[in-house]
Amino acid sequence: MRRVLAGLMGLAVAAPGMAQAQATRPDQEAFRAIYKELVETNTTLSVGSCTEAAAKVAGRLKAAGFADADLHQITDPEHPKEGSLVAVLKGSDPKAGAVLLLGHLDVVEARREDWTRDPFTLIEEGGYFYARGAADMKGLDAIWIDTLIRLKQAKAPPKRTLKMALTCGEETAEAFNGANDLVLNHPDLIKADFVLNEGGGGRLSADGKRELLSVQVGEKTPQNYLVTVTNPGGHSSRPRPDNAIYQLAEALLRVKAYAFPAKFTETTRVGFGIRAEQNDPAGAALKKLLADPSDVEAARVASIDINVNSILHTNCVTTRLDAGHASNALPQRATAIINCRIFPGETVEGTAETLRKVMADPQVKVEVIQPVRPIAVSPPLDPKVVGPMKEIAAKHFPGVPLIPSMSSGATDGRYFGPVKTPVYGVPGVFGDPDGNGAHGLNERIRVRSLYEGRDYLFDLIKVYVGAK
Repeated sequence: MRRVLAGLMGLAVAAPGMAQAQATRPDQEAFRAIYKELVETNTTLSVGSCTEAAAKVAGRLKAAGFADADLHQITDPEHPKEGSLVAVLKGSDPKAGAVLLLGHLDVVEARREDWTRDPFTLIEEGGYFYARGAADMKGLDAIWIDTLIRLKQAKAPPKRTLKMALTCGEETAEAFNGANDLVLNHPDLIKADFVLNEGGGGRLSADGKRELLSVQVGEKTPQNYLVTVTNPGGHSSRPRPDNAIYQLAEALLRVKAYAFPAKFTETTRVGFGIRAEQNDPAGAALKKLLADPSDVEAARVASIDINVNSILHTNCVTTRLDAGHASNALPQRATAIINCRIFPGETVEGTAETLRKVMADPQVKVEVIQPVRPIAVSPPLDPKVVGPMKEIAAKHFPGVPLIPSMSSGATDGRYFGPVKTPVYGVPGVFGDPDGNGAHGLNERIRVRSLYEGRDYLFDLIKVYVGAK
């Protein structure tokens, strides 16, 4: 997942800086060993194996006292390297419900020749951990695993059941998706009152000061569309009035000029209300828009801020082009791929129909590219979930505000909409303003940020499950 705190909209708040690094505690060393093993198990789609990583995690949990009956390794026969693991720590009160910790094991591809360091060796250097998956999201996976082990080894079980699902396929749209498989084929195994997931976090300034914390409450859904124009073509010495490339280009320019209507969720209203307090044109426009969502001019001005634009409405942008078959021939075919980020509550086919209307050319064909994923459902700002996040944050990160955000990116949380299970991206692990190189070269995360996030999330989960 692209760690996009889009709902924060550039808000900067002064806060205390981070203290100097301290010596590693023994419990942190145990956590680091889990983290290292995850990072150094290659889980790229091309040559890696989530199944291997899941088996290693299961082995650790079994060594910590989990029974075989509480460890469920699930592998689709057609995707032997894309397995999942579901672990269950039973609570003392069967009526208390359950909380699910969700994480993906797969990572984006990384070539050794492109990186300064080996991407599949955990390297600690200059206050950072470097590796593919260091930030997205094996650090949080390791926190989930570590939390289960610590609670299992506690003197008394938690009151509420705690589950963990580690899956494969989040980073590649065309791949088999383990979270979707669990929701469709093993719903009882992952049944929970709510899900804690990636997508939230915290933001540091360039000099390492904590600026704010974010809980992700909702996300947009990505969907690709294929746009095609065909033509008889012919010899380039005899141009025709209709040309597939020009016809496609004109249709795409109409899409470029179109803005989907502004919409709000409970979460974005809160975030936009904060952003509206900034004394700039986008802030002033947002004030008008919050009062009247149909104010097209206010929406146009507010969208000048790309962070506002990314979550104000559905966005569609052309990302690929292909046309022609010979340099001396008129094009017989021209195609483009449009990537849309669909606002919660809208539909894949409805967005396709809007594209057709905007292009206003019956000769331009718009098709939905498979697979079609579920549209994410925005969860409520439930005080039973968000309240403890704020209370624990006040103890661990005093003076740092926590705000809700909706992501313009995507996580596996979208698959839980059909089963009506709310999903929240947790705060706690602070990231650098450049995104920590996630999906790019030399991915990294601050050592102190990861350790402090681990402490915060452990205390938070203990509250949720009633652990002492």
